[in-house]
Parts: sequence; C-alpha cells; structure tokens
Amino acid sequence: MSLRNSLIVYRKELRDMLRDKRTIRSMVIIPVIAFPLLFWGISKVMSSVMGEAATEIAPIMVQGGADSPKVLAALRKVPGIKVLPYREDAKQEVSDKKIRALVEMPNDIDTVATGSQSEQVSIGYYENDVKSEMTRDKLQKFFDDYRDGVARAALVARGISPNILEPFKVQANNVAPPAKVSAAIFGGWIPYLIIIFSFTGAMYPAMDLTAGEKERGTLETILSSPVSRTDLVIGKFLMVMTASVVTAVLSLASVGFAGRHMMSGAQQQTMNLSISPSTVIAVAVMLLPLTVLFASMLLAVALLAKSYREAQTYVSPLVFVAVAPAIIGALPGVELNWKTALVPILNTSLVSKEVIGGTYHWTTMLMVFGMTCVYAAIALGAAIHMFNREDVLFRT
Repeated sequence: MSLRNSLIVYRKELRDMLRDKRTIRSMVIIPVIAFPLLFWGISKVMSSVMGEAATEIAPIMVQGGADSPKVLAALRKVPGIKVLPYREDAKQEVSDKKIRALVEMPNDIDTVATGSQSEQVSIGYYENDVKSEMTRDKLQKFFDDYRDGVARAALVARGISPNILEPFKVQANNVAPPAKVSAAIFGGWIPYLIIIFSFTGAMYPAMDLTAGEKERGTLETILSSPVSRTDLVIGKFLMVMTASVVTAVLSLASVGFAGRHMMSGAQQQTMNLSISPSTVIAVAVMLLPLTVLFASMLLAVALLAKSYREAQTYVSPLVFVAVAPAIIGALPGVELNWKTALVPILNTSLVSKEVIGGTYHWTTMLMVFGMTCVYAAIALGAAIHMFNREDVLFRT
C-alpha cells in the first residue's frame, strides 16, 4: 500500500465532493441548521405549553360532597381552579380534555374529617397531559393541607400537641450534580442524533464514490490508473470518513451552540446541560472509530449496487442498524458496563452520554474505543476485499 497514492485519490475525491451540492447539504448545512432549529423549536414549545398551563383557570368537576359545604367552599377558593357542575360523563370529559380533573369524595367528608372514620378522596386526571397533571398537583396539595388542618384542629381541641402528627421529618436531597441529572434525562439523545448525522453524512459520499461512479462509467477510468486497488479504496474511504467526521463534529458543535444561545435562561437552568469544548473534543474522539466503521461498511455495501438508485435500496436499511443501538443507548436505565461496551454503536452512544454528563470512566472508555477500532478494522478489511473482486466491480 502506498500512502502517497491513497492521498492523491483522497484529494481528487475531496475536490469532486466539494463540488457536489448533495454532499455539502448533508455534511454541513443540515447539521448546522437542524440542531439550532430543533432547540429553538423545543424552547418555544416548552415556553408556550408551560406558560399556558401555569396561567390557565383549570375546569374541574366534583362528585360527592353534598353534605360538605366547608370542603367545597375551600376548594372553590383554590387559585387557578374553577369548579363546574358535575355531570355523569365527567370521566369522559377528562379523557377528552374538556375538563382537567374529576374529584370524587364522600358526601359527608366534613363529618368524616372530624370523626374516627377514614374515607378516600380520588382525583381523576389525564396522565402525561401537562395541564391535567398540574391541576392534579394543585388538588393534591389542597386536600393534603386541608386534611392536616382538620387533624391538627382536632388534636388541639383534645389538648394534644399537633406535633404528634409529625414526630420527625424526612428530607431527600439530590447529591448528584445538576449537569449529571440533566445528562441522564437529555444527554442520551444528543449522541443518538450525532450518530444518525454522522451515518447520513457518510451515506451519500459512499454511494456516489462507488455505485455513482459505476453508473457514470468513471470507475473503469480510475481503475486503469497506476494505483493499486488497496490505495484506491483507502483514498475513497478517507473521503467518506472525512464527510462523516465533519458531519459529526459540526452536529456536536451545533448542539453546544444551540444549548447555550437558543434556549431561555429558565430552560437552561432547568436542563442545566452545558457542553464545554473539552466535552466536544472527548465525544469527537470516541466517535472517530465509529465513523471509520460507518465509512467502511457503507463503501462495502454500496459497491454491490450497479446504480445510485440501487445503492440507496441497499444502504437505506442500514440506517436501522445505526438507529436501533443509538435509541437503546438513549433510554433511561441503560448503563455502560463491560457487556454493553462490546456492542458496536451502543457502546459509543453510552460512553458519549457519560462524557456529556461529566463522567469519565477511562478504563471503560479505552475499552469502547478499542472494540470500536476492532470492528472498524474488520469493516475496512471487508471493503478492501470487495474492491478486489472483479465480479463486484463490474456487475452488469
């Protein structure tokens, strides 16, 4: 193998790719624009939804409480709550989002509260609906406070200290840094998006440099040059890897910029997810062997096709090969260990999530880097083997 010849092929392919609008669009424009737009859209939607939910006068219905004027009167005074007349289809109205919650309580709850019986108050709400859940929280707090007030008044009336209800307090404190908490929630999706962009960034150049050249009839010309097949495939591989690396780095830098500058101060404080330049470098290093794997795999598969359109048919299913492990890595509870460190793509996703959260397990990081390098070397060997097969290069 001649490095000089490989670099000559690389420079030639690089010049051709820089003239290709599709490559520039997939490699540069989409990653640079997509993440800021994504964060801007998330910021606007979150601000709109949370602002509307916080200022809404939530309509609710109450079933029961006919003999409990004290509770009902207190409930009607809760800020942000509007009690509507009860209807039989109240549960359906909660499901249809016409009202935010349904309160079901005993008719004589005032009597129960001051007696020795114990009854249940039920709050029906729409799970995962922000407005309904906020209304549930308001109602939960109201009934908790009302119950405690009744119990304390009853104890005082009997000459007993109300402190008996709370002999000691239990306080739970989060000891994990806010950045790690935010990374556990959001950090997994950032590597997922970057992996997808790095894959798609390599996909179009790989198809163009193989099936595209077959279709244009230029592959025979370059094969007739005094360059070995190995030098040729290494030069093309370097071009595809460049496209993948540039796309991945631009995506990561775009995420950092969008997180810092395109979210409101309150949202940044809530997420508290800061991507520093050192984090960008660390994630980029971990992604490097993965881009080698993507570039080699895509070259080998795309070379089987006779035309660009046929190459799209072969390559498109490989997106799911990249997507599935990346999605698994983004799921809560999936952690990096020696088993997951052996799974390609998943291991890079998990280690990137740890790095974004500020955790550097150097031994595991080296293991992930090494295993991905092994997989990348196998894929590169397969690509070189495919370029040396006449039946693959000259399929008709």
